Amino acid sequence: MIKTDNLSKIFRTEEIQTKALANVNLHVKKGEFVAIMGPSGCGKSTLLNIVGLLDNPTEGTFHFDGMEVGRLKESKRTQQRKGNIGFVFQSFNLIDNLTVFENVELPLVYLKIKTAKRKQLVKEVLERMKIGHRTKHFPQQLSGGQQQRVAIARAVIANPKLILADEPTGNLDSKNGKEVMNLLTELNREGTTIIMVTHSDRDANYAHRIINLFDGKIVTEKIKDAELV
Repeated sequence: MIKTDNLSKIFRTEEIQTKALANVNLHVKKGEFVAIMGPSGCGKSTLLNIVGLLDNPTEGTFHFDGMEVGRLKESKRTQQRKGNIGFVFQSFNLIDNLTVFENVELPLVYLKIKTAKRKQLVKEVLERMKIGHRTKHFPQQLSGGQQQRVAIARAVIANPKLILADEPTGNLDSKNGKEVMNLLTELNREGTTIIMVTHSDRDANYAHRIINLFDGKIVTEKIKDAELV
């Protein structure tokens, strides 16, 4: 599903050049749950941004679902993301002036799903995430755990092929963090591919495979599920 070959990313300013990724070869099969770990500044978020079609690599190739997407212009990347990729962030990234319902509904609006169908889908996913009683509330009226449930609901509402999670439990206590990881595991068991960046060994242990980055390179890889080799 995800295949990068010799993927590199260089950030340039007038005075300095920084190589954030160096010849990364990452292959992720459909249905895998992959955790990416490493110290701050090692390239984890840069890699996630490229895989999520938020940025292009400087060098190398990137195939998503069999299509070479590493050179797409921004408008084409946006089209490719719609309905295919869902994002879950440490800071939740909910829109403060929209209700819970409206935040979750937003991807369906972009996909031009009819109003009646949108209402049905949002109701179903919010009930599943056990946050259905908060539909009319605004993000700042919710706890951190509740906000992350809303963020996950928004990420999965369009039934994407891939979920990218960037430190999804980073702002949560251990109880809420465990609940969020259980939700992601359940989604993965139902067939959603998940790539997660994390500093947490506990969270990484939910994954099938753990990849460690250092200085923009994959340095170690641990496979936990032999069936996915």
